[in-house]
Amino acid sequence: MKYKTTYQSVIGNLTLISDGTNLTHIILEKESYYQNIKKEAKTNDNLEIFKQTKTWLDKYFNKEKPNIDDLKLKLEGTPFQIKVWNALKTISYGKTITYGNIAKKISPKMSARAVGGAIGHNPIPIVIPCHRVVGTNNNLTGFTGGIDVKIKLLKLEGLDITKYKIPKGDKYAKM
Repeated sequence: MKYKTTYQSVIGNLTLISDGTNLTHIILEKESYYQNIKKEAKTNDNLEIFKQTKTWLDKYFNKEKPNIDDLKLKLEGTPFQIKVWNALKTISYGKTITYGNIAKKISPKMSARAVGGAIGHNPIPIVIPCHRVVGTNNNLTGFTGGIDVKIKLLKLEGLDITKYKIPKGDKYAKM
């Protein structure tokens, strides 16, 4: 059984999903991949993991740099995806890394594209900081919640957004 609750944040409503003990998903408003899990989950605002996650998110959005180890997480995915998501956990607050660098950490023969595919299915964004991954030459690419949300999260963490490039034609290119 999956349970859900809602957390209101500066980047929109987040839906928290749990198996009753562990946090399994944070679903952003614009995210489309995990919507079925959200629909099937039963509302329960009183789970301890939800209280802990809301406290963690409060700290994060107040720039207090909460520790990822303060939350019980359960990653549900392929072994490869879990390896990539665990690599994301090592990216420090206020820092970025490229898809290619993550690929090299996993295996010298790993492709950045394969890593990008796994990152795109990160079930616990923000806590597992996929927003800190950028493309080659500081290109701001891909984020399940939208590039605008990625920009907000990076700014929140104190990054100078002017050094990053937004793909031409993107409506946020002038930010």
